[in-house]
Amino acid sequence: MTALERNNVTVSGAGPGAQTVVFVHGFGCDQQMWRLMAPAFEEHYQVVLLDLVGAGGSDLVAYDPTRYATLDAHAADVLAVLEALELRGVVLVGHSVGATIGVLAAAQEPARVARLVLVAPTPRFLNDDGYIGGFEPADLEELFGALDDNYLTWAADLAPVVMGYPDRPALAAELTRSFCRTDPVIARHFARVTFWSDHRADLARVRTPTLILQSARDALVPLAVGTYLNQHLRGSQLLVLNTLGHCPHLSAPQITTTAIEQFLPSPVG
Repeated sequence: MTALERNNVTVSGAGPGAQTVVFVHGFGCDQQMWRLMAPAFEEHYQVVLLDLVGAGGSDLVAYDPTRYATLDAHAADVLAVLEALELRGVVLVGHSVGATIGVLAAAQEPARVARLVLVAPTPRFLNDDGYIGGFEPADLEELFGALDDNYLTWAADLAPVVMGYPDRPALAAELTRSFCRTDPVIARHFARVTFWSDHRADLARVRTPTLILQSARDALVPLAVGTYLNQHLRGSQLLVLNTLGHCPHLSAPQITTTAIEQFLPSPVG
């Protein structure tokens, strides 16, 4: 199986020679979560969408818990996709853990990633001395306990918290459906990898111009995380969006799209 088949890659938009924008989704999601934003880039950019292994239409059989015990394996998959498409100098847009995967990919092969856009990113969810990640170990143990007890109930309870718009229940309902489409065994494993990971040390390896997009109120990622990233990612910009929740690409796609467009160089042609 090729890298493109394994990650269920789809390519659309402008033809050869155009700048490429690659979208990487977050936990419990797939490439469909970019559907409200990706089309806006198709006139001037080549658009690449993919599913992380274990999500969406990816090859679920390829999800080996040993290989995917760290996020580095997902970063290697993204780089393999770029290599298969013979792409260099792309704009990589990542959401949540997808943003961390983008950071790792850019650090490993900077020639392939010209610009990074990190949507609701965090290098570490856990609090630490001098670092506010938003969670204590007991919080995560409680989260994983609920996940193990009843995955479907956990998904339905978590989605509204993640979305942050109680007056727009359709948003939480969509995220719940996305969570529930994910294989529970894979979701449990990937959740632990995501929430226990610490990639603060990797930030110093990145030299890629970076835009950090953070919601004004996000139950998963406090504003202090955006400030931390801005301080530790050389050449980064922090933009706090006037939005709620952890998924501005779904709840405020136009605002998020505009912010990205303003960060990108003018398209060729």
